[in-house]
Amino acid sequence: MRLAPLATLALLALASTVSAQEQVESGATSGGMRGGSMADLVAKGYEIKAAVANGTRYIVFLQKDQSAYACEFVSVTKSRCGSIN
Repeated sequence: MRLAPLATLALLALASTVSAQEQVESGATSGGMRGGSMADLVAKGYEIKAAVANGTRYIVFLQKDQSAYACEFVSVTKSRCGSIN
């Protein structure tokens, strides 16, 4: 039963990565807040520490050293992130 949340999180991370690649190829900028997209943060070495359901959306918390971000999945292919510290 613990695999379901991890599988969902992996699917969301993969979708975010695909979206970021499409944005780079098309020349679009990230629709996120100050942090950019989740794919950008993962590429910079941030680790996923937790994920929680918030109604129909998911909030994913990432951390690297003393820096942390929260990313909200607006849709399967779009996330927006902001610094929380």
